[in-house]
Amino acid sequence: MSPSALDTRASYLAQTHRKRLYSGIMLVLLVAMLCGGFITADERNAGGFWDGLPHVLDFPAEVLGEAAQKITLLPAHLVAFFPSLVETINIAAAATLAGAIAAVFLALLSTRGLARWPRMIPVFRRMSDIMRAIPEIVIALVLIFILGGGPVPAMIAIAFHTVGALGKLFSEVTENADLKPVEGLGSVGASWMQRMWLGVIPQVSPNFISYALLRFEINIRASAILGFVGAGGIGYDLRNAISWGQGKYDEAAAIFILLFLAIVAVDQLSSLLRNKLVGDTK
Repeated sequence: MSPSALDTRASYLAQTHRKRLYSGIMLVLLVAMLCGGFITADERNAGGFWDGLPHVLDFPAEVLGEAAQKITLLPAHLVAFFPSLVETINIAAAATLAGAIAAVFLALLSTRGLARWPRMIPVFRRMSDIMRAIPEIVIALVLIFILGGGPVPAMIAIAFHTVGALGKLFSEVTENADLKPVEGLGSVGASWMQRMWLGVIPQVSPNFISYALLRFEINIRASAILGFVGAGGIGYDLRNAISWGQGKYDEAAAIFILLFLAIVAVDQLSSLLRNKLVGDTK
């Protein structure tokens, strides 16, 4: 083996060893942080994690036991809570639609080569980061304090977060768009909006719709969670059923079933649509 080959091999082995060393150090630090955080959380917990671990299945057992005893009331509960489920889905749909439309403009304004004001790209990207970083429940709590309870605060909170999340995803898609149609439209005097609508949107719309459908699934779950803080929908009914305790667990079980069936149905439908959209582009 030549000296240059030996040097190359030695350099490669040294880099591999160094990489493994750094990975090992990071793993040790991560485990130490996880253990430290768990110990701190367990000490501050009211009952202690290890003391409560044997009882983790007590609540599900109570719910299922009471639901089994009142199984004949299950169809009536499903019908009674179905309008709340529709409200939850409507909140998620409205928030997804409003957030996706705003995210399209935010993505186009923050993409190099397409932005209307190139110097403002960092500003729009930071806006997307901020909107994505604030949890929906925090926004909903603030809006509930200002506007009162109901579906409107939930819709605004989810839409706000959706703009940031989809804005990031949409911008990654637009960065890969072909600029030749945009340049051609610009050469004949098309405005910025016309260049985007005719030159970019037709290229990226399948991926845009695919990401929006994926976000719709997430927003249904978020809408149900926000119901626990008084934002309406089936989550509000679930909170009331659980808070009431024994005697209402059969209603909680019916709500769980409705949520499970709705999420599975939406997941399957949106997956089929996404596969069709992405498949058509290949």
